[in-house]
Amino acid sequence: MNAPPPLIGLTGRRKVGAQVAGFPANLDETAMDVFVNAYAAAVSSAGGLPVLIPLHVDAADYTGRLDGLVLVGGADIQPGLYDAESETDVYPPEPIRDRLELGLVDVAMADGIPMLGICRGLQVLNVWAGGTLHQHVPDHACYARPPDETVDEARLVPGTRIHELYGDRRRVNSLHHQTVDRLADGWTLAGRSEHDGTVEAIELPGHDVLAVQWHPELMRSRDDDPIFRWLVERAAVAAERRHSRPVARV
Repeated sequence: MNAPPPLIGLTGRRKVGAQVAGFPANLDETAMDVFVNAYAAAVSSAGGLPVLIPLHVDAADYTGRLDGLVLVGGADIQPGLYDAESETDVYPPEPIRDRLELGLVDVAMADGIPMLGICRGLQVLNVWAGGTLHQHVPDHACYARPPDETVDEARLVPGTRIHELYGDRRRVNSLHHQTVDRLADGWTLAGRSEHDGTVEAIELPGHDVLAVQWHPELMRSRDDDPIFRWLVERAAVAAERRHSRPVARV
């Protein structure tokens, strides 16, 4: 019998009804957790089963229940989490999301499951590990262009796992206004922007943790992107390990 697809957790973001077109006015103040389908579709295309994680949960409750995790794009991270004062209010932080995602990283690291950080997700991983961010790099936020339009090229570092997946260079889109400033100790710089040297990819040696600043789920190659295949393949290994653990007897 074929093994079931590995369960890949996906985070979302918090809105209220007034911010979501089509909802009736009496739900204007009702909380909505919003998930971008492109992430889930990319996970599905690679053979995984997406699990949408609402923001109100306790991250610890997912201990031992997921086989992989994707930290997705979205609002800014609270600058106080990396000991900085706020320099921008363009995309205000969502403290409830910061708390959940940092807790999920703790869970994923303790469980030894693979993680993929995308855009904000890369920044979350860097902050979680003690790194810092440039808070406002407006020329990187190409929101007036189609999301799959490539506007830069990432130069990838030989010897890294991301280089093994993509090769020397990767044409990328750009939908962010924050970037890595100081890379966290112990992490590997896996790629930089050809344009200005911005950190475009990082990874954690000895762990199944990769992160990219671009949005592979929005690229035309999404359904065959090697980073999602990597995630699902490593998650399948984690799932096999999880299901083979002996059940504790009371």
